[in-house]
Amino acid sequence: MTRLSVNINKVATLRNARGGNNPDVLKFATDCERFGAEGITVHPRPDGRHIRYEDVRALKPLVKSEFNIEGYPDLAFLDLIAEIKPHQATLVPDPPDALTSNAGWDTVKHFDFLKEVVKLIQNSGVRVSIFIEPNKEKIYKAADIGADRIELYTEPYAADFEKNPQQAVHPFVEGAIWAQDAHLGVNAGHDLSLENLHYFANKVPHLQEVSIGHALICDALYFGIENTIQMYRRQLILV
Repeated sequence: MTRLSVNINKVATLRNARGGNNPDVLKFATDCERFGAEGITVHPRPDGRHIRYEDVRALKPLVKSEFNIEGYPDLAFLDLIAEIKPHQATLVPDPPDALTSNAGWDTVKHFDFLKEVVKLIQNSGVRVSIFIEPNKEKIYKAADIGADRIELYTEPYAADFEKNPQQAVHPFVEGAIWAQDAHLGVNAGHDLSLENLHYFANKVPHLQEVSIGHALICDALYFGIENTIQMYRRQLILV
């Protein structure tokens, strides 16, 4: 079954709104694992508006499931990865002031840069995933770069799901097949939710992991975090 990694950035956003330590990001992460999450994802940004670098350091000894750190691979991020050595580093092309990730890497244009970065991270014993759109040339270039996995950027799927689920998911089915052919693992994330996750997981082959934050945390306000994690895990059961 596809693994569920919970992105806890929004919990840190709520904490930062008032200062102090409520909600407790560290406790929340360990509770998510206790309630069934199979991974914890964080995305520290230079402005520290949600997860901060010190949070990542504090989480390192506490996270017992898969620890996934997302970010743009500048020097500070690369130093953090070398220090923490998470299970996975997911590279995103966000500029520092981006509100959220809104595009995948152009692995053709940034081939040389990404090849150097991927090798550097892998030398620390960390698996590398590249955030990418379901484009055949870009996926095969990700393999040439030396990435271990790709993370399919699923906002277009989520945006089109209600209108035509079959049409919305088709590029991602193709993308996962191309990735498998290129010997890349397949992750996915961005705007996946209780409404669209089950269909996606059942249609997209070789899907190893989904990273979900915003929708899951919003649902937890209504259903509670323990119940919500179980609800999301049930969406990943293949039928």
